[in-house]
Amino acid sequence: MPGPGAESLSVADASNVILDAVDQVNVFLMAGILSPGGFVAADGSADLARLRAVVADRLVDPSLAGLRRFSQRVGGTSRRPVWEACPPDLTWHVRLVDPVTGTDGLAALCAGLMTTPLAPDRPLWELLLVPGATDEGTGIILRIHHAVADGVAGVRLATLLFDAGTATGRPARDRPPVRPARPRTRRWRRFLTSTSRLAAMFSVRVGPTALLGPLSTHRGITFGDVALDEIASGARTAGGTVNDGLLAAVAAAAAAALRAAGETVPDELPASIPVALPDRGRSGNAVGVMMVQLPLAETDLSARISRIARATTAAKTEAREQGTYELTRSRWGTRIFALLARRQRFIALFVTNVRGPEQMLALDGAPLERAWPVTPIQGNVRLGVSAISYAGRLECVAHVDAEALDAHAVERALEAELDRVCQLRPAPLQRNASPDTL
Repeated sequence: MPGPGAESLSVADASNVILDAVDQVNVFLMAGILSPGGFVAADGSADLARLRAVVADRLVDPSLAGLRRFSQRVGGTSRRPVWEACPPDLTWHVRLVDPVTGTDGLAALCAGLMTTPLAPDRPLWELLLVPGATDEGTGIILRIHHAVADGVAGVRLATLLFDAGTATGRPARDRPPVRPARPRTRRWRRFLTSTSRLAAMFSVRVGPTALLGPLSTHRGITFGDVALDEIASGARTAGGTVNDGLLAAVAAAAAAALRAAGETVPDELPASIPVALPDRGRSGNAVGVMMVQLPLAETDLSARISRIARATTAAKTEAREQGTYELTRSRWGTRIFALLARRQRFIALFVTNVRGPEQMLALDGAPLERAWPVTPIQGNVRLGVSAISYAGRLECVAHVDAEALDAHAVERALEAELDRVCQLRPAPLQRNASPDTL
């Protein structure tokens, strides 16, 4: 029986518990670089006891109610999972790991952690200090189970943990917002759209490709970044957003991955892209899903961005109207989805982009100079790209099944194409153009 104060998991949170598996761990993490300051000494060494004390204070701070999941674990039954109180043992949850060599070593450690389960009898998170990730300061990894938070909520949790919430300016809400009742006609329209979306998904069939297949435990992860204002400016010249520019670069990276695997590049490939929903209540997960065909054969970068922008504008609106993915709105639907996901042929890759803090965060006075989001690849999808806008940079991560795809081929193509997006400029006006043509 659940103990006093136990809180039922939302359907979305519970679905992420069901989707967890020994061979496909449903966690995401944020890797970063901390500069000297606070508990990080000038030589990069860290005062672990001081950091644990800081974290302990924040977990009991009543103004930081958003961190309550860090002191809870999943209990109850499979039919009725609940969040139940479980004070964290910070000697376990906040710890020092073996040194690595530079950011490549940090990425390799992240790759291993993406196939390492979190302890189910503890709160589903950990904060790791990683010596050697930088010549000055230290590396850090915050790892969280997807049942606790999606990308948007995960960024907010990191913000609360790192700076006691001053960057967000307001504490977590203890009460979910009131959901207005949907008109009956809108409910019917939503049902019909859901049905047509499912039918469309299953009508798409991606041919044989190295991008799809059983996932191994050998993962490859690479980090990259570009200036946020530059990619925004470049994408804007083609009528797109930062996200559209990222998707255009991912299309080039997917093509490079296929060429490296000795395969023919198709004209286009379908990508699954999460869309944040405005109404999340108490749930840590509130995302819809939009499916976008990425044009791999389009060599004109501006045309590629423009084409993607038209597709995302329509798909994003529909995804927000439909809410969470249809097959994950019930326990049994999620189980069916988990089985289908290992054999599906309607999605070839994952792409996610989350808006992060505009100002640099700090942990007990140690500035977080860099922050890379790493999201899971699941089902039979072997390529995922995740990004976060942070302190003026768009930080990007490629995550692949290294048994099937070359992570560095993806990295090189992604960085090169992101740079090309940044360099896009408006076409010059013709000298002899009349006012009527401007």
